[in-house]
Amino acid sequence: MNFRPSQWQSTKLAYTVEEAADLLSLSRAQLYRLIDLGELQSIKIGKCRRITWAQLESFVSKIEQNHGFIRLLS
Repeated sequence: MNFRPSQWQSTKLAYTVEEAADLLSLSRAQLYRLIDLGELQSIKIGKCRRITWAQLESFVSKIEQNHGFIRLLS
């Protein structure tokens, strides 16, 4: 999939894990790990997990503040 954040931001309120992983150029498994470790926030709607644009921006900002590093160890 090829997503353009500027287009999606104006049309979608929340992304699937797969979409968010693609936006961040990460694998689906890596994104679930970040969610499990509390590094990336997400929401649940019924049984579906979604990640909002604000949550993605917050995650990237946190990485930038940490000079490009994120803790992946539990």
